[in-house]
Amino acid sequence: METTKRKSIFGRREIDMTQGSIPVNILKFAFPLLLGNLFQQFYNMVDMWVIGQTDNVDAFAAVGNVAPIINMLIGFFMGLASGAGVIISQYYGAKNEKKVNEVAHTSIALTLVMAVIFTILGVALTPLLLKLMLNSQEGASTVYPYAKTYLTIYFSGVIGLMLYNMGAGILRAIGDSTRPFYFLVVSALTNIVLDLVFVFVFDMGVAGVALATIIAQFISALLTIITLMKTSSCVKIDFRKLNLNISILKNIFSVGFPAALQMMITALSNVFVQSYVAGVNGIQAHCLGGWTTYSKIDAFIFLPVQSISLAATTLVGQNLGNGDMKRAKKGTYIAFFMSFAITVVVITLVMIFAPYLAAFFEDDPNVVYYAELLLHNITPFYIFCCVNQVFAAALRGAGNTKAPMFIMLGSFVLFRQIYLFVVSNFISNEILPIAFGYPAGWFLCCVITLIYYKFVGFKNAKVIATEV
Repeated sequence: METTKRKSIFGRREIDMTQGSIPVNILKFAFPLLLGNLFQQFYNMVDMWVIGQTDNVDAFAAVGNVAPIINMLIGFFMGLASGAGVIISQYYGAKNEKKVNEVAHTSIALTLVMAVIFTILGVALTPLLLKLMLNSQEGASTVYPYAKTYLTIYFSGVIGLMLYNMGAGILRAIGDSTRPFYFLVVSALTNIVLDLVFVFVFDMGVAGVALATIIAQFISALLTIITLMKTSSCVKIDFRKLNLNISILKNIFSVGFPAALQMMITALSNVFVQSYVAGVNGIQAHCLGGWTTYSKIDAFIFLPVQSISLAATTLVGQNLGNGDMKRAKKGTYIAFFMSFAITVVVITLVMIFAPYLAAFFEDDPNVVYYAELLLHNITPFYIFCCVNQVFAAALRGAGNTKAPMFIMLGSFVLFRQIYLFVVSNFISNEILPIAFGYPAGWFLCCVITLIYYKFVGFKNAKVIATEV
């Protein structure tokens, strides 16, 4: 395998993070990923904007508040996919092209199997999970039929999302974040056009937004798979060679299952958080709408640190696969300081423009009030997430997914649920005290993660690429 950068079918190059400037490599990797995620969030934002223009507050709240349910099932798969990505990045760093291809083929086969399972589970569990999340409150109950329609259609076409994310994860593991960006742009533009057509021309409402989403995801999945089949890089998928290699599956589950479990349980916990929000004093669709708007802006705030964190995972995986522990550690700290600086700029801008951001999605004064309230009070605490995301991502790149799992489950699930129960029942059942469950969990996770990384770091690294 070459140690230099390889040309892709688009004339771009994969990034070998075992050599060259670390900050430059992180930026080259993270920037296309950031742009791609911006496009993805943008077309999700268009979903919200289109529904918001129908003057149906219940439909608006429904589309915005289903994310925890989607994340619960998809989060499990994404955790497993991250395990595959870590293994591929390590073999790529070790210059073992044969193993890179074997893991990639097993990963795609696993995706196809899990897509069938998740489609069935998603459609079957939607009614139960919605009832748990919406807490059967007056006002919130009117959101239920719209949310059920959206999720049923979404999970019926979830295979597109899963294939794209696994395929994009394979490409990113070998340092190529450019092509996934191109595919997201195409997907985003498709989704926007279909949103406008299905809602404003065919008057399909929530069903139209959901249908537009899954069609767009199918297109991004198709482009990704075609690329993996046709590219001349070190990964080339041949569907005739797809198989569930037991040895590789064990490694994928060994690395990915803790992350999968963490993502699924954290998302399930957020379903219950939504139920607390749905039980806030004076709740009806307006507060849920404000929470929806805040959640959408929250996704944008997270984008820089998420993109840099993925770069950190790939950087650590490649360098440990190459046997360069020192560079892996140095890259982790550089990634952290870069994410911190960028996040400070982002949260400053959000604080300044909070009223305008809140009004963009839904101009109902009551919805804007709740959204602006949350933005002004929660946004400053996102700096804690730089620690949580980057150092956890570095540990995952080292194959240590158990420590981040326990730390995050303890902070984001156990502690947060205790906090919400105590606050809502004995202190105040208003929106702000409830919402502060998020920054409280971030802070606790930040402290524990720093302590763990200081005293343990990469000592428990699982470098599969060096195992016999």
